[in-house]
Amino acid sequence: MITLFEESFFIAVMITGFVFIMMLVIEYVNVFTEGLWQQSFRGSRMKQYLLAGLLGVTPGCLGAFTVVALYSHRVVGIGAVVTAMIATSGDEAFIMFSMMPKTAFYLSVILLLVGLVSGFLVDIILGMQANGSDVCAHEFEYHDEDECNCFNKSQIIVQWRHCSLPRGVLAGALFLFVLGLLSGQIGPSGWNWLKITILLLSGVGLFIISTVPDHFLEIHLWEHVAKKHIPRVFLWTFGALLLMHLLIDHLHLKEFLQQHQLGILIVASLVGVIPESGPHLIFLTLFTEKAIPFSILLASSIVQDGHGMLPLLADSRWDFVKIKAINVAVGLLVGMIGYTTGW
Repeated sequence: MITLFEESFFIAVMITGFVFIMMLVIEYVNVFTEGLWQQSFRGSRMKQYLLAGLLGVTPGCLGAFTVVALYSHRVVGIGAVVTAMIATSGDEAFIMFSMMPKTAFYLSVILLLVGLVSGFLVDIILGMQANGSDVCAHEFEYHDEDECNCFNKSQIIVQWRHCSLPRGVLAGALFLFVLGLLSGQIGPSGWNWLKITILLLSGVGLFIISTVPDHFLEIHLWEHVAKKHIPRVFLWTFGALLLMHLLIDHLHLKEFLQQHQLGILIVASLVGVIPESGPHLIFLTLFTEKAIPFSILLASSIVQDGHGMLPLLADSRWDFVKIKAINVAVGLLVGMIGYTTGW
């Protein structure tokens, strides 16, 4: 039992570290693209679907938040939101790419295609109406101060002389993560492309933490990434891994799950309604353990959207229910097709 706990813990640390680094990079890049996303949506409906899908399929919640904000401002229609929410997997996308990169890529392509078709059909059926409210309620972090030089050489040494607590904690945690990778305690024991990639990304993460201004680091990297996302990612990942090991390795439920896959498909689709990053990891872990087929993972991925729909839930409960109902219908339909054809 101790070995099982330790194994799940270190795998969760590796996955959470990867997610943390990728979020740092996306937050950093996002500063230089503020304003470009909304301008890009001006144009044809097909362009809106494509851009919404690309934003949705981008790992994390920022793309989904952006589409919801544009919907709330009546810039895009409900079809674009459906496209984005089907395409997105929220924070779980980072985890999928760290656990099974090849499958995650194919899954992302399928989600994008299903989202594009679904968004187009929804707008045709509902008359291409943008039904969003007039109030924008999203979690996209941006401030006037972000229009700063994120690599000011004259300030880097000064910032380290007066090192803030967030900078010290983030740099220290990432440094320990790198040591764990180098020692083989975290991640692959041998040197392969995955280990080299994570180490290179860790170097980028250390560079970002070491050079960005205090405002950017404290508002974006500390408040938004480290305090909001990372604890949930670790707890859900660790909990899902531990639960699946217990169910499959100790309780020997793999055969039971394989004999009741149709019921699991329905449950996976309904669990996807929860506007939370985490529950989807149960089905992701079951898939990696070969306890469920790809079709169930696909159905779960279509319905769930991480935190992407939370802003819309606060803004318009009716729109939230409507879009979720559409996504559940699409998830069940595509999942059933895949299940009956032997995916």
